[in-house]
Amino acid sequence: MVYILLGAGFEEAEALVTADVLRRSDVPVTLAGIGGSAVTGSHSITVQADLPVEQVTLKAGDMVVLPGGMGGVASIEHSREAMALVRQAASSGEYWLAAICAAPTLLARAGLLPKGVPCVCYPGLEGELAQAGAAPKMDRSTVAAGRLITGRGPGSAFDFGLALAEALAGGAAAAQVRAGLQYEL
Repeated sequence: MVYILLGAGFEEAEALVTADVLRRSDVPVTLAGIGGSAVTGSHSITVQADLPVEQVTLKAGDMVVLPGGMGGVASIEHSREAMALVRQAASSGEYWLAAICAAPTLLARAGLLPKGVPCVCYPGLEGELAQAGAAPKMDRSTVAAGRLITGRGPGSAFDFGLALAEALAGGAAAAQVRAGLQYEL
């Protein structure tokens, strides 16, 4: 199961494109709301979460996805339950963790980025990643490093979703979704 954490002010494109691409890949996705079931993103689009973040229980192989949007990232950081999931996903090789746009900086501030790990974030925020000891690779739209996958920003939402699909469903499934979307590099 993939749990996409939605906090007030989340970046809608990053959350919803990712959910769509994964569901097209037959990967189960749950939108987990922070602070309520109806969560409004950074561009005033309200999304109905599938369940509250407090009800998420991770099992081996699950993935936690952190969309960006400064408000959404702040919502995650200020939620005890959301941060417990993020820490759980980051601390064990049993789970996957993915973050896009401003969300990788949350991982940096929480001390959850391994030293030297290649990653990417929204341009201009990479200093936080480097300060935490990570190795920003800002010439890429997504970076996979083991069970950590990071993405640059809203414009790379399809690349990010496809990288997650490839990791969880395999290259053939991701290629089939890419073709069906008519998404070309």
